[in-house]
Amino acid sequence: MSATATVHRTAIAADLPLPRGFACAGIAAGIKSSGAPDLALLVCEQGAVAAAMFTRNLVAAAPIQASRTNLARSRGHCTALLVNSGCANAATGPQGMARCQDTIDAVAAMLGCAPDAVLVNSTGVIGVQLPSDRIVAALPALRAGLTPESCGPFATAIMTTDTRAKACTRTVGSVRVTGVAKGAGMIHPDMATMIVAITTDAAVDAPTLDRILRRSVERSFHRISVDGDTSTNDSVFALASGQAGPCDEALLQGAFDEVCTDLALKVVQDGEGFERGIKVSVSGAATPSAALQVARTVAMSLLVRTAVTGGDPNWGRILAAAGRAGVHFDVDDLKVGANGVPLFEAGAPADSPLADRRAAFTSDVVHITIDLGQGSCSDVFHSCGLTKRYVDINADYTT
Repeated sequence: MSATATVHRTAIAADLPLPRGFACAGIAAGIKSSGAPDLALLVCEQGAVAAAMFTRNLVAAAPIQASRTNLARSRGHCTALLVNSGCANAATGPQGMARCQDTIDAVAAMLGCAPDAVLVNSTGVIGVQLPSDRIVAALPALRAGLTPESCGPFATAIMTTDTRAKACTRTVGSVRVTGVAKGAGMIHPDMATMIVAITTDAAVDAPTLDRILRRSVERSFHRISVDGDTSTNDSVFALASGQAGPCDEALLQGAFDEVCTDLALKVVQDGEGFERGIKVSVSGAATPSAALQVARTVAMSLLVRTAVTGGDPNWGRILAAAGRAGVHFDVDDLKVGANGVPLFEAGAPADSPLADRRAAFTSDVVHITIDLGQGSCSDVFHSCGLTKRYVDINADYTT
């Protein structure tokens, strides 16, 4: 990374300004029964270059379908992004599509732009019709609240089971990249695993922005999981206003990578019922895909995750998960450790004190290291323990 680049991280999203050309707002529109903020708008009045990645779930929500269409029709142009929480508008049929389009048309009329320049998404319960009348009625207040000074209102209004707003910003020279995210459950790679909006004032064309976004997603959001489920509404949007002028692609890529990685880790750390994080680092693989497959399999193993939740140094579960990952290795070459404590090597248990093993498995983040001894490729995957609180949250989600 550039020596002059500066990373700003904070748990308080309101501290972070938007890149030049953007303004956002978030209000309570009456979608959530709790009265919490539930409607967010991000605007670039002069128009922005846009790219996005959407869920591969075949049960794609109405706003996903609409945004895919609008992004293609506009050839990578966007004036506004509207996101509501409290209702996913997924599996809602033709009526759900019609209600989604009503909100798009209303935003376009309010801002004086083409409907194709409006992107949308929703998050919440599946199978509930979108209260589009409440959203349309709230748009004037939403527009009146637009500010370039803080991404906090937007980040707060898109939250569902999140316990805190998530945001990160990075500056490279005169260019700023700022991202916000929501996500705590239904988090698993198959696109991007949540709703994310990344803005920059760099001048970049649509193909380049799309390329940068896809690389960053692969390195960040495709390396985390909370529960193994991919949502009907997953999306990552990237918008570039161009108002800061050109930026070297490698530097801009680095800034996007940093922002996306930061947000991805924030999502895992806010996973539903989160108590302890898991980081699995695999080295010595014969191919990059082999390293990822082992890391992902171990990180997502229910037995590994429950061992971590209980602080139980049952490292045999790690070996068993690695052994079923579908990747060849010689057990005698395998080395496994946790937080620097050797657990298995040379085909046998490592001679590490039980107290050290227990300490490793009761850390805030249990960092599992696996050396396959087969090559020089490596990868990392993040997850978290599986807790009773996670079950409670999701067992009672609609009742």
